[in-house]
Amino acid sequence: MAEVIIPLDFDSSEEALRLVDVLGADAGFYKVGFELYTRAGPAVIEALTTREKRVFLDLKLHDIPNTVAGGVRGARDLGVELLTVHIAGGAAMLQAAVEASGPDLHLLGVTVLTSLTPEDMETLWGREIRSIREEVGRLTGIAMTSGVSGVVASPLEASWIRKQTGDDFLIVTPGIRPEGSDPGDQNRVATPAAAVAAGSDYLVIGRAITQAADPSAALQSVLAEVRAASSVDG
Repeated sequence: MAEVIIPLDFDSSEEALRLVDVLGADAGFYKVGFELYTRAGPAVIEALTTREKRVFLDLKLHDIPNTVAGGVRGARDLGVELLTVHIAGGAAMLQAAVEASGPDLHLLGVTVLTSLTPEDMETLWGREIRSIREEVGRLTGIAMTSGVSGVVASPLEASWIRKQTGDDFLIVTPGIRPEGSDPGDQNRVATPAAAVAAGSDYLVIGRAITQAADPSAALQSVLAEVRAASSVDG
């Protein structure tokens, strides 16, 4: 069954851990990104693992191979389960990251950020973009060849990726919004049920839970939708 990962996009570890404690045993997997990591550092990872929570460290590493390998080793030593690296860093960087990761840390290649439109990509890459799906597929091929465990992609590309990669390749999808939710700053979004149907392994669901008046009730609603969709998909 697909799993829900909750991003801790807060200004302080105190706020983040307060939510973790409120959600309790119903939430077991959390994402720590730039915002929280640059404020709280490794201590917030240690606080989560002490609470027996699984951690997705979303730092989107993109640097020369040796530097990225060092960052991967640091994440590995912290007990992180998932870690992001930019596929655009190239095959040598990805391979160095894989070699440094060890057996328990799974690397995820970042394909195309869910905030980007085709027009944005054309401006950035200086060429015509016929479809985002083609670009995501091209980058996914590089990730697979380099040995990473999976990719981060929008739910709109997940079904196509699954057909190309098979069941063992991980697909993590941000941009998940329950029906009627504000998409915020993301352009390629889908509901939890649609993401499960598309073949996502992990659904990153933030504001609909973390900014809800009752986060526990919001989480239960999301989990019920995921369970129902997983049952139909199975």
